[in-house]
Amino acid sequence: MIRQSIFLIAIFIGSGFTLPATIRKLDLDLVQSNIWQIAGPVKENYEIINAIRLKEGVVRVTAKDNPVGEIELNVVITSSANDEVVTNLSNNSRFVTITYKSTQLIKLQAREADETGTHCVHGGSHPRVDLPESPDTFKTIKIPWSNFRQDGLPNGKLLNIHNLCKFNFVNYQPVSGAVLEIKSVIIEN
Repeated sequence: MIRQSIFLIAIFIGSGFTLPATIRKLDLDLVQSNIWQIAGPVKENYEIINAIRLKEGVVRVTAKDNPVGEIELNVVITSSANDEVVTNLSNNSRFVTITYKSTQLIKLQAREADETGTHCVHGGSHPRVDLPESPDTFKTIKIPWSNFRQDGLPNGKLLNIHNLCKFNFVNYQPVSGAVLEIKSVIIEN
């Protein structure tokens, strides 16, 4: 009986089964663990950003000369080989901690999933907070989930941490050479 139980546990673990996002402890650093995407007028592309991330442990983007449009740097909270996975944080989760350096104000959007809870919402408005400029030194801030409100408005709809999809770091009005560096993004669970 014991050998049979050990055999079943070995098959279970060896099958590649992973625990649902609601059960896993999300204390991973998203800079270290997840692939980042970029859109907008920047000098670095997807491959360069992730190569630097793996080599130096930092996500870095630099605005092109005379940038037109916004810069959007994003990372999914829980990823899989097939698609973005919606993350259901525990009721005990209270905040996200970010260590960054930026020459301009950055809007941090927390993107939720659609009503079905299966796909990230793209476009439209989202709960967000401001990351103030910190051009000379890395700054670590702890942002309570209760600070994430629709469009950053004090009376905006509160973020649903049980339907979280990804973070977007957005520079809506980049200037030539603006730099954003992110050393860590850690979610308390």
